[in-house]
Amino acid sequence: MPIRPENVLRYPPDWPEISLAIKERAGWRCECEGECGRGTHPGRCPNVHEGEAYGTGSVVILTTAHLDHTPENVDPANLRAMCQGCHLHYDAGHHAVTRAQTRARALADAGQLAVDIGAAATPVMPPTRPQTLPAAAAPATEQLLLDLPEPLEGTRP
Repeated sequence: MPIRPENVLRYPPDWPEISLAIKERAGWRCECEGECGRGTHPGRCPNVHEGEAYGTGSVVILTTAHLDHTPENVDPANLRAMCQGCHLHYDAGHHAVTRAQTRARALADAGQLAVDIGAAATPVMPPTRPQTLPAAAAPATEQLLLDLPEPLEGTRP
């Protein structure tokens, strides 16, 4: 995922090398094991960098996600190689919080008065989405044939 200009200085100068090492550690395959909450893959995500994304057919771009959403924390245990779909879903709650903060700042800068309602005014991370696995295919069943009488002449079936 591209680094937003206002966050560039939060990343260490050797971020490209760190990110590359995480992707190599992952074997260039998404390391998400359902924590993204998409519920589309049991176990590890099958998406491989530059391969075809399951479900959409788009080209997979492997990214490096910060599990704690803190760019300064480049401990390998805090970093995970994720396809763009898993990364976006994993960060959805964080994006909602930062979007609310940005909007509040823009309103304040425009002269809009803020109403202080205490802690309720502070955006919080929404709960993580539960992992739901796709339903298993129904087992094949035998076809039931019914022997129905022919419709009467002049009537519609």
